Amino acid sequence: MKESERRMLGELRRGLLQLHKTLLDWERAAYERVHGRTTSSELLRVIVSDAQFAWLRPVSELIVRIDASLETEDSDSVIDVDAIVSQARTLVSPDESGTPYAQRYHTALQEYPDAVFAHRAVTNVLREVKTKETLH
Repeated sequence: MKESERRMLGELRRGLLQLHKTLLDWERAAYERVHGRTTSSELLRVIVSDAQFAWLRPVSELIVRIDASLETEDSDSVIDVDAIVSQARTLVSPDESGTPYAQRYHTALQEYPDAVFAHRAVTNVLREVKTKETLH
């Protein structure tokens, strides 16, 4: 992986982490309105087991995928940076008629201003990404 790709993935990871935290805070507030206040340990259990939080898994999984890519020291390893970028673009392209993730994401953007700011940070990174076509 090129150093420029490594830097970009690091920036994308930071943006996605902030987005994930923001969406999690929003979903936690919705959960607590129904179920009452939760401690951090209770929240962790709920995030893993409650269907209300399942829609956040695609963001979590992408962050894990980026982490694994960044941990790869072997310069001969093939990291599909374009696929990671494509997946990130899909995740931040809300479509209220799409998947459960897209629907919930769209709702978060409509209801929670912090989600808009976190979304913007990710889209700013993605806007700077050069595609394969422009690199060759």
